Amino acid sequence: MRPTGIRHALRRANSMYTARGLRPQATSTSSIPRTSLKRATGTTMSARHYSLFNSPHPSKPPRYGQPHPSSHPHLVGETELTPGVPASEYERRRKNLMEYLGEGARVICMGGTVRLMSQSIFYRFRQSTDFYYLTGFTEPDATVILESAPSTPRGYKYTLFVPPKDMHDALWEGERAGVEGAIRIFGADEAHANTSLSSYLPGLLSVSSDQTVYAALPPKPSPSASSQPFHPPSPRRRSSLLKLFSASSTSELNPSDPPHLLLAAALSSEHAVPLEKPIQQLRMKKCPLELGMMKKAAQISSHAHTKVMRHAQAGKSERELEAVFEFECAMKGAERQAYVPVVASGANALVIHYTRNDCVLDPNDLVLIDAGCEYNMYTSDITRTFPVAGKFSQPQRDLYEAVLNAQKECIRRCTIEGNVSLSELHRASCGLLLEELRQIGFKLTVGDVERQLYPHFLSHHLGSDLHDCPTRDRNATLVEGNVISIEPGVYVPYDNKFPKAFHGLGIRIEDEVAFTKDGPLVLSANAPKEIADVEGACQGLLE
Repeated sequence: MRPTGIRHALRRANSMYTARGLRPQATSTSSIPRTSLKRATGTTMSARHYSLFNSPHPSKPPRYGQPHPSSHPHLVGETELTPGVPASEYERRRKNLMEYLGEGARVICMGGTVRLMSQSIFYRFRQSTDFYYLTGFTEPDATVILESAPSTPRGYKYTLFVPPKDMHDALWEGERAGVEGAIRIFGADEAHANTSLSSYLPGLLSVSSDQTVYAALPPKPSPSASSQPFHPPSPRRRSSLLKLFSASSTSELNPSDPPHLLLAAALSSEHAVPLEKPIQQLRMKKCPLELGMMKKAAQISSHAHTKVMRHAQAGKSERELEAVFEFECAMKGAERQAYVPVVASGANALVIHYTRNDCVLDPNDLVLIDAGCEYNMYTSDITRTFPVAGKFSQPQRDLYEAVLNAQKECIRRCTIEGNVSLSELHRASCGLLLEELRQIGFKLTVGDVERQLYPHFLSHHLGSDLHDCPTRDRNATLVEGNVISIEPGVYVPYDNKFPKAFHGLGIRIEDEVAFTKDGPLVLSANAPKEIADVEGACQGLLE
C-alpha cells in the first residue's frame, strides 16, 4: 500500500527543505515534537518518546531510520555505523575536514530531500553524498553543523538537525533515529529537530572577520536550467534577505524563512563559501576501506555484465538485458543502480547516453552496455561491447581491437610515477585511437577523431558519486587513492568519409582504475574484455 493520502501529500509538500521559497501551508503540528538534546550535559528538553510496536521480534519493524546492528546484523557489524564503515571513520573524516578548513571555520551541510515522481508518489531516497560522507546518516531532510572548537578534545562541535520521531510518520514510513538517536548512535555533541533549524541560522551565519562559513545546499532536482522552478520571493522576504547579508545585523532574519532559501541567499551574497570544493578535495583520495567497497561494487557489476552477455540473443529486447543486469546486481547485494543503464544494440550505440532501451536485438548487432551498481554508497561504472551472435564479424573485431588497444595503453599509463592528469590521459587516448584507426583503413587527419568519432572525454573520478568530485581540476596530477574511469570509444556514423564496413558501429570499453603505489589497479578486471573472453561469455563458456 502506497501512502497516497491527502494528509501525507501535504506533509511532504510542506517539508521545510522542499519549500523552494514558498511558505508552507498550515497543517496540524500536534504530532510534531520540537525536541532538542545535548550530549555534553545529558539534559533532555521536551523529549517525547514514541514506540509504534511492542514487537517480540527486536529486528522487525526496524527501530531506526536505517540499518543498525540490532535489526540488520546481516548488513551492519557490531562496530559499524553503516555497512562496512565504523563510526571512527566518520569521525576521522569530520576531523580531517575541520583541520583542513582551519580554526574559526563553520560548516553547514544540508542532506538530501525526497523527490516526487508524480503527485505524492516518491522516488526511492538516496542521501546527499557530502552529507553522508560526514555523518553516515541516511534519513532525508537532515542538516549537519560543524564548528571549530580547538580547546575541546574533539577539536570541533558536531550538531545534527534531524527529523523528529513522529507517530503518524512512523505508521506510514517506519521509525526514525530521532534526536536521541542522533546523539546515541551517530555521536553528535548536540541534536535538534529539523523543524527548529531556521531559529539557529542567524547565530550560525553571524560570523566575525576571522571566521568563515562553508555551506552546502541539498542537491538540485536537475542540472537543466529549464527544470528549475521559479518562485520569486515576496517584497517583504526579498527585503529581509538583503538586509540579512548586508552590513547590518542578522537580527533582521525572519525565522520562518525556509533554511535552504537562507543558505542560498548567503552563498549568492558571498556571506558564505561553498563547501563542495574543500570536502571533495578530501573525498578524492580513497582510503583502503573505500577501495574495498568500490572493488566489491565492481565485482558485482562485472558478474552482471558476464550474465548479460550470455543472455543476449537475437529477438530479445534491450530492456530484457537491462533487467538481467539489475537482477544479478540485486541478488549479489547491490542497493541500487549507480545510473540508468545504457543498453544500446546496433546503431543505437552511436547515441552516447542512449537509455530508452526499447529496441529488439538483431543477429548481426553489437550491444554496448554501460551499467554499474551501487554498493554501500559506492558506485561502479563499467562499459562492455559484445556481439549478439556470440562471435565478432571481421569489421567488428578490427574496430573492437583498435579501441581495446588504446584503452589498455591508457590504463598502463595510470601510475603515480607518471604524474599524469585526466587531461593528459585524454590527449593520449585521442592520439592512440588515431593511430589504431589508421591501421584498419580510416583516412584521418589530426583532430578528426575527437571532432567526429570520439566526442566524449576519456575519464572522470569515481567514488560515492558516479562523476565524483566534479570540482576537481582536470589538469591536476593524479595521486595515490584516486579512482578514475578509462573509457575510450569510437562511434562511426553513416558517412562515406569513413570505411563503409564500419558504418553504424559504436564501441566503448570502460574500466575503473585506482592509482596505487604498486601501479594501476583495475577494479573491474572481472568483466570480460579480451575478445576470447567476450566471445566465451556470450557462448556460455564463462560464468
